Amino acid sequence: MRKAEIYQQGVLAGALVGEGRHFSFRYVKDYSGEPVSLTMPVSEEIYEFHRFPAVFEGLLPEGAQLAAMLRRYKLDRDDFFGQLLLVGGDLVGSLQVKEIS
Repeated sequence: MRKAEIYQQGVLAGALVGEGRHFSFRYVKDYSGEPVSLTMPVSEEIYEFHRFPAVFEGLLPEGAQLAAMLRRYKLDRDDFFGQLLLVGGDLVGSLQVKEIS
């Protein structure tokens, strides 16, 4: 099982958890900042996904940058969670991702 903290504008917003092809995202208790995505408004509910969540997949590199990253770190092209953990500290936009050990 993989886990990552998701920060919105430098504030811990929630956690992304993935195991196999199942993923979930939950906001931390009392989080009141901007939502991570318009498709996931701030709520106490757990957001469940049967594929890697599009909001996070959209943050991943593409093209030559993706190919170079996959080669350098020996990642599988379909390992979106691993890719997110690698680039999570340097994403375009207001989100940051940090692996939870």
